[in-house]
Amino acid sequence: MSTEKLPIGVFDSGMGGLTVLKELCQRLPDEDFIYLGDTARLPYGTKSPQTVHKYAIQAADILMQMKVKALVIACNTAASFSLDKLASVYHPTPVYGVIEPGAVKACEQVDTSGILVLATEGTVSGGAYQRLILSKNPKVPVFARACPLWVTLAEQRQQDDHITWNLIEYYLQGFIEKGPKTVLLGCTHFPLFSPMIREVLGEAYTVVDSAITTANHVANELELKGLLNSNGGEISFMATDGLGRFSRIGEQFLNTKIVNVSEVDL
Repeated sequence: MSTEKLPIGVFDSGMGGLTVLKELCQRLPDEDFIYLGDTARLPYGTKSPQTVHKYAIQAADILMQMKVKALVIACNTAASFSLDKLASVYHPTPVYGVIEPGAVKACEQVDTSGILVLATEGTVSGGAYQRLILSKNPKVPVFARACPLWVTLAEQRQQDDHITWNLIEYYLQGFIEKGPKTVLLGCTHFPLFSPMIREVLGEAYTVVDSAITTANHVANELELKGLLNSNGGEISFMATDGLGRFSRIGEQFLNTKIVNVSEVDL
């Protein structure tokens, strides 16, 4: 099989990466995808860099064994700790993360008020977004806020009730009205809450969705490398635990039916 006809591998700690997969499918409807959700060990955002890196290598190895033409780390925490290592290990297979595309887009839209990065504890403490943004614009004020409970809400698909609204307001305290006017969603779970976040912040704020920016980046890169497929469109799913729950909640992420989820042991 020619390289361009091989699938694209996508992995995340659980459901959040499905926001990236959804955007990838919309941007690249003729591509085949294999998605791996490490649902047995989520969330990655509260774990040590060493543990996250070990998990990322294990997930990537499974996908690489399935002969993918590109690998997308659809987890900000894993990308912040492991992108460079995975890119080196699996060269020449291209490996893409979610951090740089989002950071670049935020820098393009920032004003003098700065950028607020909303992410997991691991991503915030790792500082990958902060370093990358400052490398591109050393003068821009960069703020970061860890929102760990948003991940739990997303995994439970609780985004429409008063609890979610209250938690969004809670984590945005101190930034509403007088904070940075560019807000970067630095976790792939957070696009689920984008409508509420926009409503809480108000029209004066620009919200950058890293799922969308990642999909655009991957599509552009594959086109440049001559790796686009013109006759695909199939998606395969794997999870490390709770296959029924993965299908049920995952369908709400993707707005489409999920069937035949395979269990994999990492």
